Amino acid sequence: MCGIAGFVTCSPVAGSENILRRMTDAIRHRGPDDDGFYFDRGVALGHRRLSIIDVAGGHQPMPNETRSAWIIYNGEIFNHAALRPDLERAGHRYSTRCDTETILHAYEEYGPACVERFRGMFAFAIWDESNRTLFLARDRLGIKPLYYYWDGRVLVFGSEVKALLEHPAISPALEESVLPELLGFGYISEERTLFRGVRKLLPGHHLELDLRGAEPRLKIEQYWDAPAPPPSSESPSDAEWISELRRRLEETVQMRLMSDVPLGMFLSGGVDSSAIAALIRRMADGPVKTFAVGYREAQYSELSYASTVARAIGTEHHEVVIGMEDMFNALPQLIWHEDEPLAWPSSVSLYFVSKLAAQKVKVVLTGEGSDELFGGYERYRINLLNQKAASTYGVFPAPLRSAIRSHLQTAPLLNASVRRKLGHTFLARENTIESLFLDNFYCAFSLADQNRLMDSPASAVYGNYLRYWNAHPEATSLSRMLYADQKTYLVKLLMKQDQMSMAASIESRVPFLDHTFVEFAMQIPDRLKIRGSVQKYVFKKAVEDLLPREIVHRKKMGFPTPIRQWLLDARAEPLYAAIQARDGFLASYLDLGEVKRLIGRHRSGVEDATDRIWRLINLQLWGDLFITGERDRWWDGVMPALQESEVA
Repeated sequence: MCGIAGFVTCSPVAGSENILRRMTDAIRHRGPDDDGFYFDRGVALGHRRLSIIDVAGGHQPMPNETRSAWIIYNGEIFNHAALRPDLERAGHRYSTRCDTETILHAYEEYGPACVERFRGMFAFAIWDESNRTLFLARDRLGIKPLYYYWDGRVLVFGSEVKALLEHPAISPALEESVLPELLGFGYISEERTLFRGVRKLLPGHHLELDLRGAEPRLKIEQYWDAPAPPPSSESPSDAEWISELRRRLEETVQMRLMSDVPLGMFLSGGVDSSAIAALIRRMADGPVKTFAVGYREAQYSELSYASTVARAIGTEHHEVVIGMEDMFNALPQLIWHEDEPLAWPSSVSLYFVSKLAAQKVKVVLTGEGSDELFGGYERYRINLLNQKAASTYGVFPAPLRSAIRSHLQTAPLLNASVRRKLGHTFLARENTIESLFLDNFYCAFSLADQNRLMDSPASAVYGNYLRYWNAHPEATSLSRMLYADQKTYLVKLLMKQDQMSMAASIESRVPFLDHTFVEFAMQIPDRLKIRGSVQKYVFKKAVEDLLPREIVHRKKMGFPTPIRQWLLDARAEPLYAAIQARDGFLASYLDLGEVKRLIGRHRSGVEDATDRIWRLINLQLWGDLFITGERDRWWDGVMPALQESEVA
């Protein structure tokens, strides 16, 4: 795993060497083992390396045999050895045994279509010197990040936004138009970012910059998308689906054990990570190391489940316990690592377990992606039930339904917890996807909330999600939810996974997101994903012989954090003061009177506004770290006292 950065200009720039070094220094955490640089006329490629495969021979930037093409690359191509014989027969000569060289030779042989042959996770740049062309590509699911900036004369790119900000062509400024989606969902699910002019190369896309003509030509194309589910028809039996899922799962896990350095597993105690850990234990020659994180507040911690699994399958298990001070004092630096406000508190937990794992291994496998393939989130099942109930409830007069909704929002006898639970039902919602599903389970600040909070109407809250929801109108509701989440929510989860693990200089691999496994999972009928009250039914049946029954069938916790409890603690006062500061970043965009009223309702127990306050805290810190120049006020933490986390 590595970090890449570079730029291409239409005319040479003085000081290119210093600019590129600053860019790669900004992402040194992604590759502390080595660095490398390449310069041509107006072209600069930089690399930071975390050595995983061919530790001795994988230095980058790497040239082809004639030194006419150069590559910098972040990721792993797990089928690179299978691709090599055909490339050698075509006349390509290898000087290493690493996957980097296979990408370069495949590009020489197949051009941009080379990406269609790769199984793995990747973001890479190839400079074709003879054709004066730069080629950038990102893997199908978005496991590896890649950002770029293009103003018609200068293209700047890198693994993290902070690397791009070191280039003199880019001045950090807020892209205000994406604020509504950020406040709603916690992330931006399109190519734009919070930084004006900086964009994401979307998953399953590649970019080509051609400098051969009088004017540069930039072309971006999509080369892969998750397939639409087939129409209802005769299909294999349940037993055949279950058996094939197990076979494919074993294949994708085995593939991701490729490594020349120590490897381990993040273990939450849920069925996804536990099943992968059990398979690794069967496949690995030596001891398997597992790593888990939990909280001092035991009711929010899954450590007992993780240790149960570790004992059952026989791993060498390690744990870290964190508390309120750990969480909030780490927050500024982790926002800096993600380049964005943290969508979820679990980013902090992931960083601490990554830091723990980095003491023992360089590579970990994780269970990310299973829920978006097999219907694991409870919101899917509840939404299907709400849709059915709302259809029947619709026969009641609209004024009566409106009165019931208003009563549930304001009834003095209902505490915040009860009101929140009732608020997730069809009784408190309109029968639209925006109200019944998105505001219900995703959006901290709904459209109505944002219209109170900001001067101009926040009309762009839902648009990106709805674009994917509407992509396959003929599909079932479950299929549409899964597809839209894969294109939005999952991409953010993967960015979190990458940035938090790389902050600790450790590589994470996601077996569930092998693209052939995803394509298979999308064909599985709904009846095998959610069966009655059982979610991920087909997956649980496929792995039930690997694990204790209480692990396979226990209720999903979803890695909860005690954030609501912590935000009601008196020690959180500096955070509330920060988001109400008249000279703070938020004051330029939000109505601070509305912010104050929201805090008051939350702290009095009338309303549970935890998610909304978390959004505001993160946005305020992000603004100071990247935009206002006030980084120093937060860099050493936000709590008065830092307690060391406990490692076991």
